[in-house]
Amino acid sequence: MKNTIATLCGILLFSTLLHGCDKLKFDDKPQIEDINSVGCLITNDFYAVHFSAYLKSSGGNDRDALLRPYCQNIPGVGKAFFAADLIDRDIRKTPIGVRVVEVQKTGSKPDDFTELRTIAEFPAKLYPRGVVEAQADIDKNGDYVLVLIVGGEDALAEEDKLKIPFTVGGNPFGLSTIELSVLAGGGLLLVVGVVFLVVFLRKKRAARRALEG
Repeated sequence: MKNTIATLCGILLFSTLLHGCDKLKFDDKPQIEDINSVGCLITNDFYAVHFSAYLKSSGGNDRDALLRPYCQNIPGVGKAFFAADLIDRDIRKTPIGVRVVEVQKTGSKPDDFTELRTIAEFPAKLYPRGVVEAQADIDKNGDYVLVLIVGGEDALAEEDKLKIPFTVGGNPFGLSTIELSVLAGGGLLLVVGVVFLVVFLRKKRAARRALEG
């Protein structure tokens, strides 16, 4: 009985982790949290960056909170600072423009959205140090996309636009996908364990009563 419970709990936890890691994304391209650097790895067919976001909340100037990096889940509104480390050294010689837009999602792919408004826009320039930086005042929760336009005004192809979706306010603690998956799996494991414990105790009590009767 105990071995069966342990096996079942293990299967449920493993399947939950897989399901969480697979579903909590807004893109079919690799967007994974990189354990060796700040932020997460964002790619399209041609470009790749390490993306991270920082938040200065509207409620204060907490230095520790400002120094905490987020990936694609920003916990709340305020002044957001974005950094994209260019992995490809060649594009450091190419001007890059930046746009931050509020969007309404219409699907799971990067282009499956409708632009609602432009939050911030920065003209194309060179980033010889390899770090594209931008900031924007986020005044409401919702879905947003930071667009890196490689080549600036000369970027005609959609492939030259690296679109980085992120959500504001949907994850109030700014937890990563892995952390959310672990919490979900742990919660499910706890519930399953409690249910089996209750059933086991009831059966044991019923058996004892039967013996006494």
